[in-house]
Order: sequence, then C-alpha cells, then structure tokens
Amino acid sequence: MQVSVEMTSELSRKMTVNVPEALVQEKIAQRLKSLAREVKIDGFRPGKVPAQVVKKMYGEQVRGEVSGDLINSTFYKALEEQNINPVGRPLIEEIDQADGFKYTAVFEVYPEISLAAVNQLEVVRPIATVADSDVDNMIEKLRTQKQDWLIVDRAAQTLDRVTVGFTGIAEGENFTDGRIEDFKVICGEKKMIPGFEENLIDLKAGDNKVFSVTFPEDYNHEKLAGKIAEFNVDVTSVEEPVLPTIDEAFIAAYGVSGGTVELFRADIRSNMERELEQALRGKLKIAVMNELYEKIQITTPNALIDIEVENLLKPYIETAKRQKTTLEELNLPRDLFEDQAKRRVALGLILSEVVQKNSIEIDNDKVLTTVQNMAKSYERPEDVVSWYYSDEKRLDDVRQMVLEDQVIEWLVTQAKVTDETVKFSDVMDQH
Repeated sequence: MQVSVEMTSELSRKMTVNVPEALVQEKIAQRLKSLAREVKIDGFRPGKVPAQVVKKMYGEQVRGEVSGDLINSTFYKALEEQNINPVGRPLIEEIDQADGFKYTAVFEVYPEISLAAVNQLEVVRPIATVADSDVDNMIEKLRTQKQDWLIVDRAAQTLDRVTVGFTGIAEGENFTDGRIEDFKVICGEKKMIPGFEENLIDLKAGDNKVFSVTFPEDYNHEKLAGKIAEFNVDVTSVEEPVLPTIDEAFIAAYGVSGGTVELFRADIRSNMERELEQALRGKLKIAVMNELYEKIQITTPNALIDIEVENLLKPYIETAKRQKTTLEELNLPRDLFEDQAKRRVALGLILSEVVQKNSIEIDNDKVLTTVQNMAKSYERPEDVVSWYYSDEKRLDDVRQMVLEDQVIEWLVTQAKVTDETVKFSDVMDQH
C-alpha cells in the first residue's frame, strides 16, 4: 500500500492511497470461497458450485464490496502510518486502475495549538457580598410577588394598576382590531411602549384621554415599528398595591419552618449567597473565556463549525416543528450562527489542549459537591443526588461541567488577576 498526503490548505489534506491488486485478489478469493458455500444455483448441489461459476455471476459485485471494505480499513491504517488526526468524515473518491485501485480522501485535521499566551491572560475578577440592604430588597420583592390590589378613588400614581379600555390608530388604520377592554397596566412597570404608562399617571376612574406615542424602531411588529400611534383611552379603575405583612403565614409560604423573621432572613441570605457565588463564578468564567479566545488564535476546522451550527439550530428546528412550519420560514440564515459556532469550537479545542497538556483530571469530590449544591434547592435533596448518580449520561454532563470549571481555575492561577469589588445588585441584575 502506497500513501501520499498533500496539504491543500492549513487544515485541509488530500490523501491518495494505492491498494495493490494482489491484496484485492486475495480478499476477492476469500469472499468468493465463502459465497460458494452459501449460494444456491440451479443444476448444482449446495456448496458444490464451481468457483468459476460463482466468479462469473458475482465477481463484479464482490469486487465492489471488497473495494469498499479495503477503503475503510486502509484509510485508518494510512492515517495511523502518517500520524494524522482527521476531523469529521472524509470525502472519498475511488479511482479504478488496471493493477489494483487507488482512492483519494479529502478531510480536515485538528489545528496545532500553542498555549504560550496562557500566562499573558489579564482578567478582572468581580468580588461581592450580600449586605443587609440586599436581603431587605429581596424580602420586598417577595412581598411584591404576593401583593393584593385595592381599588382607590383617586388619580393614578406610579406603581398603581390601572384598568383601561382603548383603541389605537397608526397612519389612519386601527391596529387594535377594534377596541381592547379590561386591559390592566401597572404604571412604571415599563412593559408597554415608551410613553403609554406615563400618560396614565394622574388619571382616575371615568377619565378619558387621547394621546400620541411613537413605537420603537425595533418593535417586534414590523408594520408598527417607528410609527406614531394615537391612543384613545378610557379608565375603568385605579388600584393601589397592598403588600402582605411578614408574619408566620407569609414566612411558611416560602418553606421556612419556625416562623421567625430571623430564620426567614437567614434562609434568604443563604440562598442569595449561593446564587451570588454561582453568578460570580460565571462572570469570572466568561472573562477568562473572552481573554482565551482573544489571546490564543487558532484556525477552526469547518467540519466542526458545521456540526456546532447544527447544534445551535436544533432548538429552532424543534420550535418550527411545534409551530408546524419550516426552518426557512423562521428566516434564520446559517451565517447568524457561524460566529458563535466558531467561538465555541475554538474554545472547546483550546480547553481540551489545556486539559491534555497539563494532565487535568476530573475531581470526583467536586462532582459530588456540585450535585449536592444543585440538589439543595429541592425539597428532597437526597433523591436528586440519587437521580444524578443513577444515570451515567446525566452524571457525565456534570463531570464535563466540573472539568471545565477546573480548567478555568487552573487558567486563573496562570493569569494576571485584578479583583474588583462590586455590588450584589450589579452582579445579579446582569446575570
């Protein structure tokens, strides 16, 4: 077997393999001999069909089968001999010859990755703690989630809920399909288009107001984007929020037994600290990844980018199926995903190189700790831990996550790290 390899680009290879006729004939003879014991041909007893008859009837078919088998076996043998690590499936073209046959295999290889720039990484590490005021704010949010509404006989203020009926007209056309009734708006919540909620302030039940606002340029309804709209609004009622008292019933609703405010605050703080730790770790990871992608430049194999694009498209394909439409109708061109796919592939290759070059192994104790932390938010944590450890695939997902975290930890030890103290709210609001 003769092998030659041509470099057609930085990562592309064209390998030509010549398979000698002697090897082809040897494999054909073995296949025909085996076939002769199995085939049934009129005029001959089973297993007694002459070799030349079998060859005449099945020779061409057998040669094709043998060629396919030899391509498969010699391809990987040739790769091993040439010390080549291919990416994805090769594009193979067979070229018959009078003496044996040859074929070409076109494929990509993995890039060479230099980790020399690892010690040049510069990372800002956010540092934050949970303050008493943060706990106070969280309790207020929890109270807001369970608030009631009380009808009031006064003009609407910020945070009041106003029930309205209205029509909307843009460029002479009614876009509210007639009139919308019993529509509830919380003033200051900023869920309506800019200007709408503000125009409800100082109105009370029975009032009518006509006003104009402009739809944002990026509004999701293309026909209305950037257009001036005139609204004719009638106020049905104005309600003010009534926050619940922090009593034993309120505390019990959040799963805290004991009923004291002190225990409630301690439980909230514990949850906030756990979420903060995860958020800080996530921000540090993003910072390291950004530096890694910028400082270590590699050429990414197109075959891997194609696979990653397909992975990124999967949720949209499922959405299209549920909506009984096609991916094309969702208008999601491939190039929307290529940059993200390229980044993910590049970082995956770089992290794998870091693992290999530095012999980083998964810490099983950290895997268990991670699973236990994930289980803490459930009513029966021990059942969640058992659920993970009862399925290797589920546990492998956690192992890969832990290994990635270990790589990030190692990279941080190599980088120049600057700590930056930030507020709890700054971390969580952007999380």
